[in-house]
Amino acid sequence: MAQQSTSSNHLKNIAIVGATGTSGKHIVQSLLATGNHNVTALTREDTTASMPPNITVHKVNYNDPSTLVSALRNQDALIITMGVRAPPDQQTKLIHAAAEAGVIWILPNEFGYDTANEALCNDIMPGATKKGYTELIEKLGVSKWIGVVCGFWYEFSLGGSPDRFGFDFQGRKVVLFDEGQQPISVTTFSMVGKGVASLMSLPVKKEGEGACLEDFANRFCYVASFVVSQEDMLDSVLRVTKTDVKDWTITKESSKERYEKGMARMKGGDYSGLVLGMYSRNFFEDGSGNHSVTRGLDNEKLGLQKEDLDRFTEVAVKQALGGVSDSYH
Repeated sequence: MAQQSTSSNHLKNIAIVGATGTSGKHIVQSLLATGNHNVTALTREDTTASMPPNITVHKVNYNDPSTLVSALRNQDALIITMGVRAPPDQQTKLIHAAAEAGVIWILPNEFGYDTANEALCNDIMPGATKKGYTELIEKLGVSKWIGVVCGFWYEFSLGGSPDRFGFDFQGRKVVLFDEGQQPISVTTFSMVGKGVASLMSLPVKKEGEGACLEDFANRFCYVASFVVSQEDMLDSVLRVTKTDVKDWTITKESSKERYEKGMARMKGGDYSGLVLGMYSRNFFEDGSGNHSVTRGLDNEKLGLQKEDLDRFTEVAVKQALGGVSDSYH
């Protein structure tokens, strides 16, 4: 059993929920690549997912808190990555178990838009609930939280349905929200993984002039790969696909009207409406979707290198056309 490295100024033992998930697998890969961490995956008892090599696996039962506490003993940090449809009480149970097990650092299930932006959160339902998790961590008084804000995942969003970034690659159509010129901050899966690994590799307390984990205690860490508008995305798509703008059908739609349409669908029981509403809301002219400007980025503190936009646009195009989705390393 791993021994908690409380006497060290660096985290050693890292537990993660969602190790084989869309973002979780990149986080695990980056953590292992540092050579600094022992990684433990918490999985459901009935899971059939194939786990990455070189990690410890603990099967847990969310209806039996003792299994969660046992899995989290001697862990320095807990990283929670879950889909938006995960049961709301699942993260609550993990936070309580982490406190009982004495886990000092928790990265809650953020990894998206800026939930510190109250106006944005008030307009998007999941954002309104996320604040409760960080408040619970502080109330229990054992752990400290760090929320990773990365905006939308670029390749996932560009290569997904038109409800996301408005692109239909099969039909060569794109819907520009308003004029298509509003920039937002986006991040690739690779950058999220590297950012989390860099964060977990920081010294807990100051060592010289660099950043430390205490700098981020009970606050958000902001990262981004690109700051792009839909016009920027389209320009990249044209380069990657070697097509001309005349080869595409381009229409425009009000971001506000798209948002209202999406939320109306959601209230009517169509869960897909949340996607349309959430994405459209981040393109409002108030700049809520561009945390690079509203908050500033922590990329430099984490030693994150710039990425190539066209490379990840190509990943998105392959995903949309039925090729490779995100295995681009």
